[in-house]
Amino acid sequence: MAVPKRPARSRAVAEGDKEERRNALLDAAETLFLAQPGRMASVAEVAQAAGVAKGTVYLYFPSKEEMLLALHERHTAHYFAALMRVLAGRRAGFDEIWAATRENLVRLPGYLPLTSRCFGLMDRDIPAESAIAFKVRVGRLLAEAGAAMERHFPALGAGGGVTLLQHSYGLIVGLWQLMHPNERLGTAMERAELAMFKRDYERELERALRSLWAGTMGAPAAPGRKRR
Repeated sequence: MAVPKRPARSRAVAEGDKEERRNALLDAAETLFLAQPGRMASVAEVAQAAGVAKGTVYLYFPSKEEMLLALHERHTAHYFAALMRVLAGRRAGFDEIWAATRENLVRLPGYLPLTSRCFGLMDRDIPAESAIAFKVRVGRLLAEAGAAMERHFPALGAGGGVTLLQHSYGLIVGLWQLMHPNERLGTAMERAELAMFKRDYERELERALRSLWAGTMGAPAAPGRKRR
């Protein structure tokens, strides 16, 4: 006896639905994180915000920590996509790359606090295999962007694109942490001897990045110009 065929949706549609649900959960987690950056929302809170059962969240994310890491990865992928669009332009230089970095990382709500949080999570709360898989995926994006940097700025040489992006990222995150001390320090940061930590982060970051790029390539605003 032939088994009647059940109406089935295409695999592509099913996968699309899964990605849509996953993004909806990440949207809910992001909303909760932005409301209270110093606190990690529970799985139950994310489920409620997304309008799904708690068990549904676990179908996509093993823990609240891995959900935050996935959100961080989504932000990072969004930035690399923006950077690749800039590098596709024939005359893009430092100013254009800085504008993309500023809008898609520096000014992206919650990105830098979440980045700092995820560093700690990967050290303590996220299984090593999950942290390694995350690094592998981000590493692929970094390698692709690094290769695009080298094509656009030949003076960088082989491997120079990845190195410059890594150094730039270190400045972006490091300066933010330096100039945004933990909230528990409270009014102590108002003391005169700590004034050096209360500087304009965005302005100082642009200056630091310009110096880094100038030291690396000689003329960051001119793609393809050789170092002297």
